[in-house]
Amino acid sequence: MQVIDDILDITQPTEVLGKTAAKDLAVNKTTYPKLLGIEKSREVADNLITEAIQQLDGFDKQKAAPLVALAKYIGYRQN
Repeated sequence: MQVIDDILDITQPTEVLGKTAAKDLAVNKTTYPKLLGIEKSREVADNLITEAIQQLDGFDKQKAAPLVALAKYIGYRQN
């Protein structure tokens, strides 16, 4: 999810990211945090995660569980 990548780029050090941190800032790239700020960007990310999980509500819970876990992993990862 791009919004998470943008947030991580400015909130995590290079050692945690496994790639150069703040690279987007260095090249003046348009990012979610640049346009919305960090807190609003996190709200957008949380809403997208919630929406993705809600889309699975009609499916068998056991079969949907890996997709729910994947949505949470992508949304709350640190690198």
